[in-house]
Amino acid sequence: MKLKEIDKTTYRKHLNIIIAGFIASLLVLALAYGQGLIMLFADNNAIVSDATLTSGSGEPATPSSNFKFNLLGVILALLTCMFALHKLRSSDFFAEVYYVWQVKQLQNLIYRKLKKIKAAASNDDVNALIILSFYYASLKQIYLLDDNTLTMSKLNKDTSELASQIADKNVTVTLDQFDKSLLANY
Repeated sequence: MKLKEIDKTTYRKHLNIIIAGFIASLLVLALAYGQGLIMLFADNNAIVSDATLTSGSGEPATPSSNFKFNLLGVILALLTCMFALHKLRSSDFFAEVYYVWQVKQLQNLIYRKLKKIKAAASNDDVNALIILSFYYASLKQIYLLDDNTLTMSKLNKDTSELASQIADKNVTVTLDQFDKSLLANY
């Protein structure tokens, strides 16, 4: 994966629209599915509108629980929304948000192996240096897009230490050299 420039304003605008649309869709669909399932499958004979009514046995009738239908409605709504997001992810509107999601997934893969990668980098492993270079550059990009400036000073320090190590070893490392397959060695 190659890092590319993302317009922060467009990214934030599209992300907010996607989040709001997802939440609104989930809410409406959950209610619609839940009510539809209740109408189709609930035992209408057990549902009463007045608690003082009695069943044929003389005891007060209790409304049947529709929890399972409402829960199934929420699950169906979630699956529908996930399917819609999956289908729309390749559209132009989702391009920035999907790119950031992919970068974050890749960062997660690197983070899980970071201890081994850093150990290899300290032993001047060029592939580890390439991975760390990509990792730090991608972190910086995502931190700036998400306005996460709390750890930026630590990231800048790590980046400058890595750049010094690369310069000391007279190695050429570029972000274009990174490939996900490099992670298989760690």
